[in-house]
Amino acid sequence: MDNTVATKEKHNLITYFKWLVQQVKGWPQQNYYLFWFSMGLQIMTLVSNPITPLAFITFIGTTLGVLCILSINAAKAVNGWLGILSSICFIYAGWTAKNYLSIFEQLAYIATLDLPVLLAVKAWNDDTVNNLRKFGAKQWVISIAGTIVVYLISGWLIGHLTNDPRPYVDALSFSVSLTAGIMCFMRYSNQYFWWLFSGIFQLILWGITFSQGDATLAMAVNSAVYVVNDILAFTVSPWFNKGRKRQGLDEIK
Repeated sequence: MDNTVATKEKHNLITYFKWLVQQVKGWPQQNYYLFWFSMGLQIMTLVSNPITPLAFITFIGTTLGVLCILSINAAKAVNGWLGILSSICFIYAGWTAKNYLSIFEQLAYIATLDLPVLLAVKAWNDDTVNNLRKFGAKQWVISIAGTIVVYLISGWLIGHLTNDPRPYVDALSFSVSLTAGIMCFMRYSNQYFWWLFSGIFQLILWGITFSQGDATLAMAVNSAVYVVNDILAFTVSPWFNKGRKRQGLDEIK
C-alpha cells in the first residue's frame, strides 16, 4: 500500500513538473523576444561590475521576475512559483537598499498574485482568459482614490518609522503596485494602466537608489523591462481585446 501511495505521489509530481513546462509554451512570440533581450541586458550588467552576493541574487531575481510578468501577460499560472522565487530575491535587494516599502510590495505580490494562483491553479489558469473584466466609473474612482490614500499613509509611516532615505518615492511605487496586484487578483484588465505607472515609478526609485550607491543597476534595468512588457500587453496579451482577437478569444465586454 505504501509503495502504491509513493508511486502515485511520484507520478503526480512528474505530471506537475510537465505541466509547469507546458506553461512557458504558447506565449505571444513578442514575450520570448523580450525575455531574451532582458537576459542579455542583465548578463551585461552583471559581468560589467563586481560580482557580489547582492549582484548575483539580483540577477537571479530579475531573470525570474521578467519570466513572471511575461507569464501574467500570457495569462499562464506558472507566475505563482516564479513570483515567489523572484520576490525572495527582491526582498533581499530592497532590504540592503533600505527601500523598505519595496519589501512590502513584494509581500503584497505574493499575497495577491502568487499564492492565489498556487492554491487555485487550475481555476486561475483555465478560467482567467474567459472571465476578465473592465472597469466601470465606480471602479476607476475607487482604484484612483485607494492608490492616493495608500501612497500618503505608507509614505508618512515609512518616513517616520524607518531610516528609508526615499520614503515618498518608495511609497509611490508601492501604492501603485499594490493596487495593480489587487486588480490582477480580481481579473480586471485595467491593472495594466497601473502596472505601466508602477514600472515607471520603480524605474525612478531604483535609478535614484543606484545613483546614491545603495543598489545595483540591475534593478533599474529590470524596471525598464517591466515598462516594455506593460506596453506590450496592450497589443498582444489576452487581457486586452486586440490580443484576444489575435488568439481567437471572445472580446471583453
